[in-house]
Amino acid sequence: MQVDVDSVVASMEQHLARLEPDLLEIYDESAEHVGHAGAQGGGGHYQVLIVSRRFEGQARVTRHRMVYEALGAMMQQQIHAVAITALTPEELQEVFPR
Repeated sequence: MQVDVDSVVASMEQHLARLEPDLLEIYDESAEHVGHAGAQGGGGHYQVLIVSRRFEGQARVTRHRMVYEALGAMMQQQIHAVAITALTPEELQEVFPR
């Protein structure tokens, strides 16, 4: 099954827009998982960096749940796995000071 990666990433961006991100980066890592059982079903492997004020006061697990909820049904079809880094703008500034 051939998957249009650009359309999957665009759809992920649309779904994650509800979290009002200041920064959103999505990396397709599917090529690194060729031959993996999950890759055979057509679902891709992605890494997401999302920065949003909506994460303020939320525990790490809650932030991840927010991302999974925003992605919704994509997690059952187009996405097999997603590695999430979910930060507030202040946390991003601590990690990457300017």
